[in-house]
Amino acid sequence: MNWFRWSSLQQFYPAAGKLIPWFASLAVAFMSVGLYQGFFVAPTDFQQGESYRIIFVHVPAAWMSMFLYVIMAGWAAAGLGLNAKPSFMMAQAVAPTGAMFTFLALLTGSFWGKPTWGTWWVWDARLTSELILLFQYLGFILLHGSIDDLRRADRASALLALVGVVNVPVIYFSVQWWNTLHQGASVSVTAAPKMATTMLAAMGLMALGFWMYSLAVTLMRMRCLTLERERHAAWIRGLEES
Repeated sequence: MNWFRWSSLQQFYPAAGKLIPWFASLAVAFMSVGLYQGFFVAPTDFQQGESYRIIFVHVPAAWMSMFLYVIMAGWAAAGLGLNAKPSFMMAQAVAPTGAMFTFLALLTGSFWGKPTWGTWWVWDARLTSELILLFQYLGFILLHGSIDDLRRADRASALLALVGVVNVPVIYFSVQWWNTLHQGASVSVTAAPKMATTMLAAMGLMALGFWMYSLAVTLMRMRCLTLERERHAAWIRGLEES
């Protein structure tokens, strides 16, 4: 397969259109099974009772909020290094989904915190750095939208994304670096899981579902950006006429 053809928006546009339904279907399947597993199959936690089940949405959303920021920054770096318009566009397409997952992580964290800590919000290191991540996503989106010259907008927002990537390890290691109320990681690549297999399976399925959703909506947004930026191109006019 010639991967270089994906750098052409004319080639990317129809290919993305074929992939979107597959990713969307997988997202629905994984999330449906994951939610059922988490809310009806996984055992009740002996300390937190039923309220802990919010973690099957909260934890994968938090994972995606950090992962998508790194992906966004990676595309931004590629755009700056290669002066590639599609890379800038991909970073722009990822940002709203990352912001949505960050907001979802904060919202579900509040629902979990109320019965656990007795309050909706605390200025904990993990929560505060996650809130900063939301502002970083919004700053990226607003900065890009505030500059009329698309080339300048691409470069300015890309630089902002790269500067902000330093917050991702701060979020991840905050529970180790500072004395926080937030519990440590239940899933780690360096240690055995601290939860039952059914719980871990539910969380993994939700993470896969969120990832498939992210791919689907990012490709949809990328197609919209392509139509917007390439609207004067002959091949776009050909699509409109066909």
